[in-house]
Amino acid sequence: MSENFHTPDFRPADFRPAQFRLTLAQLNPTVGAIAANADKARAVWAAAKEAGSQMVALPEAFLTGYQTQDLVLRPQFYRDAMAAVEQLARDCADGPAMGIGAPYHDGKNLYNAWWVLERGAVKTRVLKQRLPNETVFDEVRHFTSAPPQGPYSIGPLRIGTPICEDAWHAHDVCETLAESGAEILLIPNGSPYFRGKYDVRLNHMVGRVVETGLPLIYLNMVGGQDDQVFDGGTFALNPGGELALRMGVFDEEIRHIDLTETDAGWRIAAGEVAPQPDEWEQDYRAMVDSLRDYMGKTGFKQVLLGLSGGIDSAIVATIAADALGPENVRCVMLPSEYTSQGSLEDAKDIAQRLGCQYDFVPIKEGRDAITNTLAPFFEGMAADITEENIQSRLRGLLLMALSNKTGAMLLTTGNKSEVAVGYATIYGDMSGGYNPIKDLYKTRVFEQCRWRNANHRPWMKAPAGEIIPVSIIDKPPSAELRPDQKDEDSLPPYDVLDAILEGLVDHEKSVEELVTAGFDRAIVKKVEHLVFISEYKRFQSAPGTRLTKGAFWLDRRYPIVNRWRDMS
Repeated sequence: MSENFHTPDFRPADFRPAQFRLTLAQLNPTVGAIAANADKARAVWAAAKEAGSQMVALPEAFLTGYQTQDLVLRPQFYRDAMAAVEQLARDCADGPAMGIGAPYHDGKNLYNAWWVLERGAVKTRVLKQRLPNETVFDEVRHFTSAPPQGPYSIGPLRIGTPICEDAWHAHDVCETLAESGAEILLIPNGSPYFRGKYDVRLNHMVGRVVETGLPLIYLNMVGGQDDQVFDGGTFALNPGGELALRMGVFDEEIRHIDLTETDAGWRIAAGEVAPQPDEWEQDYRAMVDSLRDYMGKTGFKQVLLGLSGGIDSAIVATIAADALGPENVRCVMLPSEYTSQGSLEDAKDIAQRLGCQYDFVPIKEGRDAITNTLAPFFEGMAADITEENIQSRLRGLLLMALSNKTGAMLLTTGNKSEVAVGYATIYGDMSGGYNPIKDLYKTRVFEQCRWRNANHRPWMKAPAGEIIPVSIIDKPPSAELRPDQKDEDSLPPYDVLDAILEGLVDHEKSVEELVTAGFDRAIVKKVEHLVFISEYKRFQSAPGTRLTKGAFWLDRRYPIVNRWRDMS
């Protein structure tokens, strides 16, 4: 373990400790909305000025939004961003300094930078050194790794600013900054949510505090961007790892914090420590916020979905109503002769409980027309899954027609278990613009429904209470595409399936490891095969909320053509 790098000075008897007020802006930027993001920065700067702050800090890449992916490689894009930062410096000259994340191109290389603005000019640019190149991050593709840099001074305080990943490694950037004279670590982040992420962050940051002996501020952003959700939870630690303050998760917040210089170095004044919700609430909030922001940032106002009377469409309807308000959610029941009376009643029941528009659109007439059209081509062939998929694709066609005509975005409702093994009809029930439960296994869908029935929060726009009928939660899952169909006719029981999938997908375990854990080899091999052959479906599926480090999209990138199988 390294020593505490801060050595206190000898103070005269009449010494008055220095003070520093810092404004932290846990805000929600929009990717590409450079002018709007700059306006947010100006507004928080004005609030910081009124509060008497000496500096305002905004998250990593705030000006452009995060993640920009290959958009940041467009020369005009990063030129626009750099020009906007320089204009911010001019506009915010008479007041506190500002730190804000934005790209920087030096004429040769592009950097992920944190610009420090003071007195109408760019005081310095902190350039990110450690570029993440895993899970959802591709920064090695987009940016150049910078050489080591030292701290900078604002008023009486020497600040070291590791940018996000710079602070996630032991005995590295933070330690170098401490050795170079930094008196505090101020870390701007664009750190997206996955289940349990706060504890991961906190453990890493406690490590940096122990290594350096310096107080530390971890500043995160909030908001949804495509599949990712930034959950905030900004916090500050004093030496020894003591939690000085914590902002709430998922909500925008501005916090003015005070630091005082003591004989032992700078210390952060104790502030409010917001409660940390449990994983069920955080997962549900992530799904609500990701849908709300995906809609708001793309310009959609309303959604529609096929409401089957099953549990997946029930929870998606509830998420949508909580995100957008029930008046902006249209639920469409599209029954066939295989739809049970229970499903008919349950679908109408949940729509009424939510207060959403409910439409009843039977598909028999359309299905008969398609069947008659195809009859000459199918003559002499036995009915099979083809006829089942016609029902699903007809529903997709009708729902997309309603979407086109009304301007409402169609939601798709496949859970992670189904998405993993391809238990869905491409161009049918997979049709849609977004899927909030794409990373939620079926077994968790059941528990998430029970959690929502028992809990209500101010950020939920749908009514409180038992919104999802118990009859929906308790019924055996079925696609209802043929008589007496059950999901377990085609798949292992969901508790078995999900446990195998968590091993194969989320943790990349081998077949041998799963068999050793007690699973039947034949079932594991069947599931593995289904996962691999369904890659082409996932490649064409709607984006959806990321809840784990094993989400389908950027976390897990597999080829569509793949003849390899695990023979262990």
